[in-house]
Amino acid sequence: MSETPVSDATVGRLPVYLRSLVDLAKADVSSVSSARLSAAVGVNSATLRRDLASLDITGTRGVGYDVKYLVAAISRALGVNQEWPVAVIGAGNLGRALANYTGMSERGFPVRALFDVDATKVGSTVADLPVHHVDELPSVIEAHGISVAVIVTPPEAGQAVADAVVAAGITSILNFTGTGLDVPDGVVVRQVDLATELQILSFYQQRGTAQHRLGFEYFVDVDGPVLAHSST
Repeated sequence: MSETPVSDATVGRLPVYLRSLVDLAKADVSSVSSARLSAAVGVNSATLRRDLASLDITGTRGVGYDVKYLVAAISRALGVNQEWPVAVIGAGNLGRALANYTGMSERGFPVRALFDVDATKVGSTVADLPVHHVDELPSVIEAHGISVAVIVTPPEAGQAVADAVVAAGITSILNFTGTGLDVPDGVVVRQVDLATELQILSFYQQRGTAQHRLGFEYFVDVDGPVLAHSST
């Protein structure tokens, strides 16, 4: 793959492309034009071609893109052709939902560990996983080769938990606390604020334009939580 920098906006759109391409592959579609794929994901053709070109992917005039190749190339770019074990810190309702959400494992992010500080939760089992005390973070993260931490604690506990997971060697954090985290250079934090996303939906809902494309793609799985990916 090229070492050419890929913009954050492009990275945010890649999972959307991949999901549509997987659907096409399941339907035995062998090739797809940029116009068809861009219409399916809600971007213009020029943006899609530019995004794919940043991964050194080009189509064939009059034919389009090979669907299976695109699935493999984008999967490789996103790293979802390998497993990235996840630790969920916070065994409340959302933490338990994430631990039970099979879609994470299917996309290469299996939840391998669950943590909390509540004595009524520590020692219990969620999705066949024991709930560890946060004090066990370093040893459990090392034992399971955890790559990603998902923080779903109350806002006031978020920074302390972030400090702990960074100290344990984690450099990728998904933050559901609704508050910003101060982390060292080299640590990537993706913020997921469900309340903010719902307020944006409400803005469009009251205007009768809920199916908008203002930079966000919303995915709702029937057996899992709402996930929102920025696509700008």
